[in-house]
Amino acid sequence: MMGKRVRLALRRAAQVIPVLILATLVVFLLLHLVPGDPAVTLAGENATEEHIAEIRHFYGFDQPLAVQYLHWLANAAQGDLSHSLISSESVRTSILQHFPATLLIVGLAMLLSIAVGVPLGILAATHQGGPIDTAVTSLASLGVALPNFWLAMILVGWFALQLNLLPATGAAALTEDPVSALRHAILPAVALSAGGIAEVVRQLRSALLEVLSSQFVRTLYAKGLPPRLILWKHVLRNVGVTLLTVLGILFNRLLGATVVVEAVFAIPGMGSLIVQAAIAKDFPVVQGVVFAMVLVVILTNLLIDVLYSMLDPRVSV
Repeated sequence: MMGKRVRLALRRAAQVIPVLILATLVVFLLLHLVPGDPAVTLAGENATEEHIAEIRHFYGFDQPLAVQYLHWLANAAQGDLSHSLISSESVRTSILQHFPATLLIVGLAMLLSIAVGVPLGILAATHQGGPIDTAVTSLASLGVALPNFWLAMILVGWFALQLNLLPATGAAALTEDPVSALRHAILPAVALSAGGIAEVVRQLRSALLEVLSSQFVRTLYAKGLPPRLILWKHVLRNVGVTLLTVLGILFNRLLGATVVVEAVFAIPGMGSLIVQAAIAKDFPVVQGVVFAMVLVVILTNLLIDVLYSMLDPRVSV
């Protein structure tokens, strides 16, 4: 069985390599469609054409786009993501410095989505059509409708400015000061998790209702098994794959949504890094951050595929 899972992981990894290349190629081309010349930005507004040409040649901007991309791709395959045009700092170093803050927020948002969304989804499904079901589904619809940035600003106003319970901006390193890091991450995580909780509730409720109405569940009830035992031992086991799919998609969504939330809370994460780099036309940083984010998404999907095979042996290996 372990050998089959390893083969599954290797086959999925081979399938996603073209996706990684295509994603970075699209971003590379889009960056070069953005108005403005990074060589002019580096040289300054009053620079001579000769100086601008020297900068273009130094950074390889005068080469064909295909050559520039292949050069970047070859270096990226070896772990070299180039250097920032503005600070000259290694892009890989910048990513390693900023990624923990983003990962902490997304991780807390995922935990909140599971810890709140799963019980509410079960509660709604087991009380179908009743007041509890109506209240939970209404709250879930509200969670989907609320914009993350609006909720983030409301949380800052209430818990940071009025009640002074949590910090409004910034972040702290988890390895250096875990308590401070968690306090800084709570409000951003709550703002991110609102939509995640709603999505988990809606999808889990729908999957549970489908299983609860199936023939084998009716047979278990007819045999006289306690409803609690049927729910926890049989029903939830059959919605495991559905829940896993939702969580995999949710993680990828939260990773992308951090751009807005990090801007509201002034968090030095991946979202802030890519926004600042895009404004400054720092192409290597933007390309490197996108590469890292796409790689994380691909690895997440790969992990989900492996977990599928563990939950459901019928998954093709």
